[in-house]
Amino acid sequence: MSIISPTPPDFSGLWVPLVTPFNGDAVDHAALRALVQRLAPEGIAGTVVCGSTGEAAALDEDEQLAALATVTEAAPDLPRIMGISGYHLGQTLAWVRRLHREPLAGLLVPPPHYIRPSQQGLTAWFTAIAEASAAPVLIYDIPYRTGATLERETLLALAAHPNIAAVKDCGGDADKTRALIADGRLQVLAGEDAQIFSTVAEGGVGAIAASGHLQTARFVQVIRLLQEGRIAEARALWQPLLPLIELMFAEPNPAPLKAALAMQGLMNDALRAPMTAASETVRDRLQAIRAHLA
Repeated sequence: MSIISPTPPDFSGLWVPLVTPFNGDAVDHAALRALVQRLAPEGIAGTVVCGSTGEAAALDEDEQLAALATVTEAAPDLPRIMGISGYHLGQTLAWVRRLHREPLAGLLVPPPHYIRPSQQGLTAWFTAIAEASAAPVLIYDIPYRTGATLERETLLALAAHPNIAAVKDCGGDADKTRALIADGRLQVLAGEDAQIFSTVAEGGVGAIAASGHLQTARFVQVIRLLQEGRIAEARALWQPLLPLIELMFAEPNPAPLKAALAMQGLMNDALRAPMTAASETVRDRLQAIRAHLA
């Protein structure tokens, strides 16, 4: 059964979904530790460990737990969300219960991939995980990865569960986003980096943004200014970020991002198969905007 805090969780601000550095085929824990220690003072709300940006699908459970331990040791006071995924409910619930011992701010949970269940099946999936989790659940609405579309009514029904707290919104449906914000029971975080400005301006609480590895303080400030209603100031900071965001997703994430971080000497430019490194075209474009990568 879930352990529900009497104080509702707050996922406001910028959360950085961490890449997983590699040294050869092994996780590079030294580089991961250094990355977290670099990000922690920048004003971020926290990190997401083993999300899609972290290539979690290519990591086994022991590697995921080791990555989480490194992130925890690197910045113990910085909140952490753990990404989970799967399509076998029993195995997923066992993994959720294994995570009970970890000090987590939340679990980021997508629909089961490949299966494409009905809305009733999606409701049962998230309800079972929320009941099993010791941490609040954030629904990861990302149909282009999972093949499953969460309808507005399904999300609004799930909002009634006391252990479902937020949505990472990659659904591509602006009307659904606005409906969730207007309803107010689930905190809405932009999951598409290019939609941070519009989502927060309309009442979303923040973002889970891979681009936030770069120009981190600027992303944090944009969100803060929007929350304060200082739209013109936020826009002036936001617009120069758009070419960088576009480039980070010019090829499958996290290849361009890892190339950018490698250019700064922060890690090797290495991904696990079937992911491949960024193309020379992307590298040339990165070099052209190198001054904006810090």
